[in-house]
Amino acid sequence: MPAFTARVAGQKALAEVSGAATRASSDGAADSGAAERKARIEAAAYEVLAASGYKAASMLAIAKRASASNETLYNLYDNKQALFGSLVQANAAEARELLQRALERGGDPMQTLERLGPVLLKVVTSDKAIVLNRAAAGDVHDTGTLGAAIAAFGRETIAPLVSNVIAQAQRKGLVASVDPKEAAAVYFNLLIGDLQVRRVIGVMPEPADSEVRRRAKRVMELFGKLFGVAERSPSSSLARTRGRKR
Repeated sequence: MPAFTARVAGQKALAEVSGAATRASSDGAADSGAAERKARIEAAAYEVLAASGYKAASMLAIAKRASASNETLYNLYDNKQALFGSLVQANAAEARELLQRALERGGDPMQTLERLGPVLLKVVTSDKAIVLNRAAAGDVHDTGTLGAAIAAFGRETIAPLVSNVIAQAQRKGLVASVDPKEAAAVYFNLLIGDLQVRRVIGVMPEPADSEVRRRAKRVMELFGKLFGVAERSPSSSLARTRGRKR
């Protein structure tokens, strides 16, 4: 596994630790210490995973890298599968929570897809996601459990939520009558394409924020042409809402 990617993933996680500690108040010192310890363990897990692969990424090796005891790890996670499952879930949390909130609130489903695009694209092309996917590819003929966790907590969790958003758009007359699952698959293919594969095999860097936004915007334009959605601006729904109130 490329050492640079491992270092970057570890540095990002450690930066998050530092930020969390800085923001913590004195009243929450104990909670902050626990959060920092957990984050250091997760950063160490990414580093060990990138350096050694999933099969060799033992709890003991992770504990040593995090300067923590084996007991501490097992107090936080039942086993290695639980630890890496937690990493996968955390990596996809922002996209999942965005979709869940939107479905609960019943807002404009097309604006939800507009907001989701950049978030999801950043998730799947991030250094953390690449470390996990490289390790999963190397684990196919060993345990096969890391790939299963990535599928279960990633696409298999996000795709039904996207399908529900598209179904909501259909009920509001914003999308032509089509199988929501098929439309969701098209959305994923347009948005992600082969970007994650190219990142995994090391032929492209993490895309810049400007490129992520540009691609997500273009995907919405193409999705609209395919499924009969008129071209929209981010403020179009707000403008229509104000018009109805007059």
